[in-house]
Amino acid sequence: MKPKIPSIDDVLAATKTLEGNVVRTPLLKSKVLDAITGANVFIKPESLQHTGSFKFRGALNAISNLADDKRPEGIIASSSGNHAQGIAAAAKMFGVSATIVMPHDAPLLKIERTKNHGADVVLYDREHEDRDEKARMVFEERGGSFIHPFNNFHVIAGQGTVGVEIAGDLKSGANVLDRVLVCTGGGGLTAGVTLALKHHFPECHIHPVEPEGFDDYARSLKSGQREINDKTSGSVCDAIITPQPGEIGFEINRDALSEPIVISDQEALDAVKFAYHELKLVVEPGGAAALAGLLQAGQKWQGETIAIVISGGNIDPDLFARII
Repeated sequence: MKPKIPSIDDVLAATKTLEGNVVRTPLLKSKVLDAITGANVFIKPESLQHTGSFKFRGALNAISNLADDKRPEGIIASSSGNHAQGIAAAAKMFGVSATIVMPHDAPLLKIERTKNHGADVVLYDREHEDRDEKARMVFEERGGSFIHPFNNFHVIAGQGTVGVEIAGDLKSGANVLDRVLVCTGGGGLTAGVTLALKHHFPECHIHPVEPEGFDDYARSLKSGQREINDKTSGSVCDAIITPQPGEIGFEINRDALSEPIVISDQEALDAVKFAYHELKLVVEPGGAAALAGLLQAGQKWQGETIAIVISGGNIDPDLFARII
């Protein structure tokens, strides 16, 4: 049985739900990036979003759509850090409890900020324990509503508001979008952005960008079915490491995405450095994947109008200092 799939109408409904509660992040320009690529590049910096990533959008939309009698039972989620913070902050807005299952090797900054929002954090070993199984055990013990980081109807609709804003800003400047690059883990952001941008720019090419060794989306698009990664850790791009594509997002993305892009850890780190020096943005490696993919392409798409999504900026300060 196929899961219920959100539509553009659900994304537009999420836009109304989130209005006034999320940062309408700007579209930025960089003469340096335009010169390097020969393209007209627009940067969507979700690193400037509440909790430092786009994840707050989906989390808030999902909790907002829970039945009033369900929210007081509490929220359960699993995350390497950005969804964790988004859920914790959104739950706090509603005055309800949140329990987050996080890998013990997640950046300390993400763990501490999740706790600071009032959530209870349960750690697990992602090399030897299954995240979803651990979350299921916590759910059975504590009850509440489980909100998956990417395989969730309302989470995907909420992430789609990133695409709605991109389209609105581009159209206000009479721009036609040729392609967009999106940092891709489980595919929730990519699916939401795809719904929004394919509605406004049907001919737009949408490229998922993943780290080497965790290119399950690239392999899944090639095979036509959801492939599983051999490893669950081992990349600096911790924010976009997932076991396999989410079922809901893959139904949306399977026939809509263009050529996937795979980046190395070094390219991700170089993109973090570029973002700081040239764009004046603090970005985490996973959040810089789309920028890394664009830099990798060089002038492959010269003359086109391109958007990239900077998906998060929650980077460990010591790592950031070493990178720059």
